[in-house]
Amino acid sequence: MTTTSNTTLVLGGTGKTGRRVVEGLKAKGHAVRVGSRSNVPSFDWDNEKSWDACLEGITAAYVTYAPDLAIPGATDAIEAFCRKAKAAAVKRLVLLSGRGEEEAQACERIVQASGLEWTIVRASWFNQNFSEGAFINMVLNGAITLPAGDTPEPFVDIDDIAEIAVAAFTEDRHVGEIYEVTGPRLMSFADIASDLSDATGREIAYIDIPHADFVDEISKSGAPKDVAWVLDYLFATVLDGRNAHLTDDVRRALGRPPKDFADYARDVVAKGVWNEVD
Repeated sequence: MTTTSNTTLVLGGTGKTGRRVVEGLKAKGHAVRVGSRSNVPSFDWDNEKSWDACLEGITAAYVTYAPDLAIPGATDAIEAFCRKAKAAAVKRLVLLSGRGEEEAQACERIVQASGLEWTIVRASWFNQNFSEGAFINMVLNGAITLPAGDTPEPFVDIDDIAEIAVAAFTEDRHVGEIYEVTGPRLMSFADIASDLSDATGREIAYIDIPHADFVDEISKSGAPKDVAWVLDYLFATVLDGRNAHLTDDVRRALGRPPKDFADYARDVVAKGVWNEVD
């Protein structure tokens, strides 16, 4: 997996993790094909016929399923993709999976049984949800209003996830490994708000709201139904303390500690992402 003739298909290659995997592989001199609906050839999880052209000439693939592997139908899609990938002579898959999600682990088992080389990266809440994802407007508005209670989570940085994925494509020692990645601290959403306040120099509050009100607001916001479903699922099911423990898997994979949320927040501030709009 280290010759320049190899080409890696990065599904979701314009998304949060995928974009970083593309950049990381290119920086190491590896050929990359971006898998997205806007690319040519296009990749659409809802159009299986689009997969063949994307898989032609591919030796490895980074597999992300949008919006989440917990979505009904994800197992069928992952099984079909693995079958097509094997038929196309793909050698290695790296799957981005969900920590504490049984539905995601069902998808992992499909990849593990595919007959291909595999690495699995399990993650839950991303730091970048607050700068590139669903919660950025809450930061800009100075109030994180979510039904999260005081349940702690080990928020993980996407840069760490992407670096592990790149390593899994370029180093054989990661084959057959499951990396359940976490940040270095357990943090409640109140802790997140405190770190964001320190980094931005302005007060950002955490306001715990009833789950039903949150779901109602998502519906009113016009968010896509599948995104609304995932957010409902994450807060109603996954955020119950099941993931409230740290692992050492970032260090195990990369030989260094994971990035801390406070460092992430300072980096985002330096880039001006959270600048207040006049």
